[in-house]
Amino acid sequence: MNRAITLIRSASLSDVAEYAYAATAPADARLIFLAGACPLNDDGSTAAVGDYAGQASKAVENMQTALAASGASLQDVISTRVLVASARREDLVAAWEVVRDAFADHDVPSTLMGVTVLGYKDQLVEIEAVAAVLDS
Repeated sequence: MNRAITLIRSASLSDVAEYAYAATAPADARLIFLAGACPLNDDGSTAAVGDYAGQASKAVENMQTALAASGASLQDVISTRVLVASARREDLVAAWEVVRDAFADHDVPSTLMGVTVLGYKDQLVEIEAVAAVLDS
């Protein structure tokens, strides 16, 4: 399958980041803008209460479901934003490690940020994403 995404790296920037610094998609790619993937179970309850890694895992699972409904997969994601309801770096890293591992070598540009609160009761993690696919 042809992929629309090209990950861009620069020798002029630090290699410590666990993601590409930029990504492109060709003009004929169909862009998919996903709502923030939340760690919600089918019944609407929050999964893995109190567990940053567990919520990140459920959010990735829900993101994959939304991508599949759009005719895409994680390999079609062009960028992510990972929101973590915490001021502790350790909590952000716990969530990030799950997201990083899910994307494996498709290490898209990402922003990891701590926020004060998220929208659902007991929610600790949310993942926004943009994907690009070639339909032809």
